[in-house]
Amino acid sequence: MSVSSSLKQMTNTATRMLKTGNEAGESTDILKTLKQEHDEVKHLLSRLVKSDTAAERKSLVKQIKKALVPHTKAEEKVVYDAVIAVRDKQVQQDGYEGYLEHEWAAKTLQRLEGISNANSPEHHAAAKVLKELVEHHIQEEESSVWTDVRERFDDAQRLAMNRAFLAAKQRVKIH
Repeated sequence: MSVSSSLKQMTNTATRMLKTGNEAGESTDILKTLKQEHDEVKHLLSRLVKSDTAAERKSLVKQIKKALVPHTKAEEKVVYDAVIAVRDKQVQQDGYEGYLEHEWAAKTLQRLEGISNANSPEHHAAAKVLKELVEHHIQEEESSVWTDVRERFDDAQRLAMNRAFLAAKQRVKIH
């Protein structure tokens, strides 16, 4: 399937998923939406690392999961798959790198959730590692992958990607 037909399919899916044509995301570039969500997750991770109460730490882990899981799943389906479909090995590598970094962040988040004592040194260490993984990933993505997206997809395609991204996020079930 070509990148163009893949984006057309994503647009059709997004259109069916959205309630009206005027909902948020209709005229927003995918990169703007991703930037807002990256900033939100970085803020939550910073709060988690600084927090010293178990209740707040547990609450922040839940908030991070709620923000991070739909974001990464939708980003993989819409952005990374489109980047991987480009016939350029370096661009494809950027997409595969993103998948791997998401996998490591998900495993670290899962481990963090499994630590019952939210004030333990292990919980603090896992939180710090998750923050470092996610911040490293965001930095690389915002330079490499976003350059790929800007160079390979025009404004209309990036708007379609955003609609598909928002629709894909709605379909993600968090356990």
